[in-house]
Amino acid sequence: MAPVNIFKHGADEEKAETARLSSFIGAIAIGDLVKSTLGPKGMRLENVNILIANTGMDTDKIKIFGSRVRVDSTAKVAEIELAEKEKMKEKVDRILKHGINCFINRQLIYNYPEQLFAQAGVMAIEHADFAGIERLALVTGGEITSTFDHPELVKLGHCKLIEEVMIGEDTLIHFSGVAMGEACTVVLRGATQQILDEAERSLHDALCVLAQTVKEPRTVYGGGCSEMLMAKVVSDLANRTPGKESVAMESFAKALRMLPTIIADNAGYDSADLVAQLRAAHQENKTTFGLNMSDGTVGNMVDLCITESFQVKRQMLLSASEAAEMILRVDNIIKAAPRSRVPDHHPC
Repeated sequence: MAPVNIFKHGADEEKAETARLSSFIGAIAIGDLVKSTLGPKGMRLENVNILIANTGMDTDKIKIFGSRVRVDSTAKVAEIELAEKEKMKEKVDRILKHGINCFINRQLIYNYPEQLFAQAGVMAIEHADFAGIERLALVTGGEITSTFDHPELVKLGHCKLIEEVMIGEDTLIHFSGVAMGEACTVVLRGATQQILDEAERSLHDALCVLAQTVKEPRTVYGGGCSEMLMAKVVSDLANRTPGKESVAMESFAKALRMLPTIIADNAGYDSADLVAQLRAAHQENKTTFGLNMSDGTVGNMVDLCITESFQVKRQMLLSASEAAEMILRVDNIIKAAPRSRVPDHHPC
């Protein structure tokens, strides 16, 4: 499966909007960035060679913890700071030898190395989150690096375009034309947190179904077609079965016919009328007919190209049957008398 990045953005209630779903196909966006320098031209960089790193770029300032340094003049302090700056400059020079025009770091980048990157025309992005930087390394074809002494051993990432984009009030760094070509960022926006959570759950369910379909490519017709077909077979078998078993079989067929009923109810149509039409169509051996919720009619699922994952449908039937069987097996209920309350003789 391709990497998928999800951002949730809640709007003000005064600026409430309906939940919208938008995606950058073939691109990935990274949020939660503290700062980025996009070179002298600003917001756009094309044909990018990316070095993704997890290294300290904040040592150009004096950082001495748990010790004391005595100097007899402020010039000595300046010498120490100059030595730190020289070490940082050497590190930046080693990074620039990789032939990059974009440097992305997991940690902070202080002002001095940022200035050196800007002078060299290299975009510097700091403080990228761990999950985002790992996803970015995966889709750009690069590797996360911590040492820079051997540029020939470092695997750089590549993409066609990097730019800043505004989504609502948030600014994101947008990477498009990535090397893998299979990544996307999905942005969820909504008026309330409940809408965002529901949209994320729905998207997660859809991705899980897609993953199962990749593993098991077989599909069945949707729109209640499969359930009505199974219900018809079970009902025909119940009619030929003597004894009490036929009652259970007929109840199972009735339960199967509830799914197209629920589909019609959720769409706001007359479920009794539509399910009756669908049942009559299946009695006429129109075995590929299901519910067309776009028009509120019964239609051919082959023409409408409505299918569902076979694996998901199979697991749904097995789980529902096992749950119903477990409930039926419980024929005795044991109740324990509640424990008598002991008087509290030690009030607060």
